[in-house]
Amino acid sequence: MPKPTNRREFIKKSLAASAGIAAALSLEEKALLAATGARKTTPPARTSADMPQATIGDVKISRIICGGNLIGGYAHSRDLIYVSDLLKSYFTDEKIFETLELCEEQGINTIIAGTGHVPLFKRYWSERGGRIQWIAQCVPSANDLTTDLKKAVDGGAVGAQLIGNVGDEWSRAGQVDLIDKVVEFIKDNGLIAGVGGHEIGTPMACEKAGLNPDFYMKTLHSTQYWSKRRPGQNKDVIDNYSVDNYWDKDPEKTVAFMKQVEKPWIAYKVLAAGAIHPSQGFEFAFRNGADLLCVGMFDFQVVEDAIIARQILAGDLARDRPWRA
Repeated sequence: MPKPTNRREFIKKSLAASAGIAAALSLEEKALLAATGARKTTPPARTSADMPQATIGDVKISRIICGGNLIGGYAHSRDLIYVSDLLKSYFTDEKIFETLELCEEQGINTIIAGTGHVPLFKRYWSERGGRIQWIAQCVPSANDLTTDLKKAVDGGAVGAQLIGNVGDEWSRAGQVDLIDKVVEFIKDNGLIAGVGGHEIGTPMACEKAGLNPDFYMKTLHSTQYWSKRRPGQNKDVIDNYSVDNYWDKDPEKTVAFMKQVEKPWIAYKVLAAGAIHPSQGFEFAFRNGADLLCVGMFDFQVVEDAIIARQILAGDLARDRPWRA
């Protein structure tokens, strides 16, 4: 029977593996990187440098945030019907704890995830001595604005944000007053408050109505990736936004509007559900005005993602939008 791997051995193997990433690309990744023109970063030796941080309200947050969709089994899997079950099987409690520990070791100090993970986070904090901060992704309804928000408050979250699907729905319906009530409830309970949206109309509606969230969550990525614009195909034929690009239909419009917004902006879906390499997606989002990025990460991606983020943030991004956090 093989000897169980303890945490120290796991970390050591993970870091050793990350150093050889450039030499061990899959054929699929090599082909996709070549097709999109993405630059594959060769990770240097691991550095002890801290991840750059931003401040929202009185909360200091790493500029790269761990997204929580993967650990909950949620993924934009296009037409692959098994992916959610695969994620749920992969992300055991132990695997989630390992992933969070890796994030903390790399200076990623915050995760955004749903309130269903409260018991898991409490175990991680108490049993593992974890210190990762949690921003709750909340799903209120028009008939019940506060139940899910209370779970965030009682569960130890430092912040809460209205999930993008609901933010989009209420904005389209002209129910910005409901968004306002959610924001005020979160703030009244001492948490930083955010509004999420896949559609640019969501922050537009909030700004027009004079709402005062502490931050926005808004999708951002380029549309230059293989499954969006397949080489040699007619662009008009394959622009299938309803299937392949729900996360940001019009990045140019997003960039132009958010440039005027003075509140902090956490960009998400920056890798278009794994279709864009981090070296390309992170640079695009930070250069175009995002203050922080929420990124879904498997444990084996954490180290490389952190290294790439540090390299990009240390360079000249030539941003038009000032840092707002």
